[in-house]
Amino acid sequence: MSTAPLTPPIGQKGIPAQKSDAGPLHGPWPPLTEWDRRWPGPGRPPSAATLYALLAAAVVAAVTVPLDRAGVGWLVTVSAGTTALVVARLMPETETVAPLVRRPEPADSRFRFAWAAATIALLAVGTFRAAGWLFVLCLLTATLTGVLAVSTGRSLRAIVASYVIVPVAALRGQFWLYRGFVRLGTRKSNSAGIRVAATVAVSIALLVVFGSLFVSADAAFARAFAALTPEIRVDNVFRWVFLTALAFVLLGAAAFLRAAPPDVSRLDGTEGRKVRRLEWAVPLGLLTLLFAAFVAVQLAVLFGGSRHVVETEGLTYAEYARSGFWQLCVVTALTLVVLAGAARWAPRTEAADRTLLRFVLGALAVLTLVIVASALHRMNVYTETYGLTRLRLLVACCEVWFGFVLVLVLVAGIRVRASWLPRVAIAAGVLALLGLAGANPDGLIAENHVQRYERTQRIDMSYLSDLSADAAPAIAELDDADRRDCLLWAIGGQMPADEAWWEWNLGRQTARDLAVTAPSDCTNEINRD
Repeated sequence: MSTAPLTPPIGQKGIPAQKSDAGPLHGPWPPLTEWDRRWPGPGRPPSAATLYALLAAAVVAAVTVPLDRAGVGWLVTVSAGTTALVVARLMPETETVAPLVRRPEPADSRFRFAWAAATIALLAVGTFRAAGWLFVLCLLTATLTGVLAVSTGRSLRAIVASYVIVPVAALRGQFWLYRGFVRLGTRKSNSAGIRVAATVAVSIALLVVFGSLFVSADAAFARAFAALTPEIRVDNVFRWVFLTALAFVLLGAAAFLRAAPPDVSRLDGTEGRKVRRLEWAVPLGLLTLLFAAFVAVQLAVLFGGSRHVVETEGLTYAEYARSGFWQLCVVTALTLVVLAGAARWAPRTEAADRTLLRFVLGALAVLTLVIVASALHRMNVYTETYGLTRLRLLVACCEVWFGFVLVLVLVAGIRVRASWLPRVAIAAGVLALLGLAGANPDGLIAENHVQRYERTQRIDMSYLSDLSADAAPAIAELDDADRRDCLLWAIGGQMPADEAWWEWNLGRQTARDLAVTAPSDCTNEINRD
């Protein structure tokens, strides 16, 4: 029998327990950081279907997107990207063990489909409108609707946070996709991946061999094949590689956000530090009185007409309209900022606070609506005298949108809570932009100048010659044959001679059908006017 002393268990009196960096098996676990709690990320690597779909969509985007113009390739690109994200959502990694906790689907997930449809519609504008400035606006707006389609958040602060966090999502998304590729390559049985790679290789080989034979055998097929396939050059190859990588990064960010969006619900609340009643009521009350005084003067101008302006100001009505339009637009935009700040920091715990908030903000919104009407009236008068331009049309549309947002503010004042207002305002802006694209702004401008020429026999040839191909049908209605042919020739000279199928655009195709040969002295005619 051994006489060695008994060793007490570890952790009991006598021998201290050894420290370990690992947390206890059954808790308590180390506390999560604020970042991990708000945005933990996906719990599993992406599935093989997700990786293949994102890669395929990136390749399609690299080959079909026309970076230098509007074209049908943008619609093909966004359709391929949307399909890849749907595949990533519907075909997740197969679960061998059911998770203990499932993250619930966000309550507003149904709105994501509407934002995704809006993104597709905005980029589809490049299929039928050739105006570059219009498509750039649609492209920039599509970045916002695309973020809303893959993220959460309802307040303006949450929407801005979701938009700003996209670069972080792109970086984290690449690590997430890398985990998926590592998992795909280290599986014990990766025969599925080998079969997919072999299928792709055999398909490419068959298409190359038989396609080459058919191209060399028939000239008509060779022309059709050349029109449908991109030209393989060194610069094109570098372009495809770069665009594939860029598209894969962007699609990875979208898939990462869609799989595990950050929790920005804390930004949706209006809680926080509030100002006292007098601290906001006095400044806004004085501002309301100033607005009322200005509106009283504007009502005299609106109802008095041009005679009142000429007698009191010594200006023509058009000059008076131009003198203050831009200032009124700035006033409208700043008023929306003031209303948003008051809704954020004004207290509303007591009934008196809510009543005062409704009265002051409601009065300010109503007076601002009168200012919006005055600005639109000024723009209408100025346009009738000097003609319509892109800037005037765009600013007038923005002013109408500002007025609609002010109406939403009045509706929101009924309950003094409006978590829906930012999203509805953005949706209204998207619909307004799509409506503007459907109305063909360059065509409207050209039509306005043609009608003005019929009344005054004056036309701005230099400005009309810089319009896009969308203006060609309206210019074709001009009665003066020489000027009409000059403008159609100038617009046709801005378009490329031939385009690939992914660069096709309805506006440019229509302008080509109306193209004419260059009349004599056309350059002098355009520069003279």
